[in-house]
This record gives sequence, structure tokens and C-alpha cells, in this order.
Amino acid sequence: MHAWVFWLIAAGILFVVEMMTLTFYLLWLSLGAAAAMLVSIVVPDNILLQVIVGCAVALVLTVFTKPLAKRFRTSRGFQDTGTELVGKKGIVIEPIDKGQYGIVKIGGDTWSAVSDQFIGLNEQVIVVKRGNAIIEVERWEETH
Repeated sequence: MHAWVFWLIAAGILFVVEMMTLTFYLLWLSLGAAAAMLVSIVVPDNILLQVIVGCAVALVLTVFTKPLAKRFRTSRGFQDTGTELVGKKGIVIEPIDKGQYGIVKIGGDTWSAVSDQFIGLNEQVIVVKRGNAIIEVERWEETH
């Protein structure tokens, strides 16, 4: 198999995974793989050059777009989709042991969740805090 096909597949997979995560980090890696693919078409025998160009493109994009992304996130009117989770109710679909992860369904999304207490299957919870990919929940009681 030609090297450009490998780079094309890598770029495609990274791009699809990026569309599912929306972190922008995999997008830059995908563009780096695409740049390596272009180099492999021009210089098919120099794998080292392909890797160097791919890594350089991904690194440059990551370094120079981080301030832009930070400015965008702090701009007025921007709301991270996860910040609206705090205060929402969900249902436990995988039990949460104290100090262990479980899974909670909120609306149509599932989240890894932790709690200071054991929360069993199908119990209702409320989100009290959100980390990057993990939420902290408490058992929902009607007194809330």
C-alpha cells in the first residue's frame, strides 16, 4: 500500500473522531496527517520527511490556534455545552460507587459520573459540578 493512502486513512479517522469529540486537538492532527499525505505524493520514499512535516503542521496549528480558541471561549455570549448541565436531572444507567465512575443519562447524552455516595441503577440524580468529561452528581430528592 502507498504511504499516501495510510496518511489519508489516518486523516479521515482523526477527522471523524474529532467531529464526535469537538476538542479541536484531533482536527489539527488530522490536518497534519493530510499535510504528510501531500508530502508523500511528492516525495513517496522519504517517510521521515512525511512524519516531520505532519508533526510540524499539527504542532504549529495547535500552538497558534490555542490563543484564538481561548479568546473565543472567553468571548461574550459563548456558552460551553457542558456548563448548562449543572442543575439538570438525569438517570443512572450504570451504578455509581463512592470513588468509582458510573454512567448517567441526561437528556439524550450519557456522561461518566462520580458521587460521594453509592447511587444505584435507575435512580434520579442532579448534576452538581462538571469537569472536562466527568460530572459530579448527587441523588435527586423531591425536596430540591
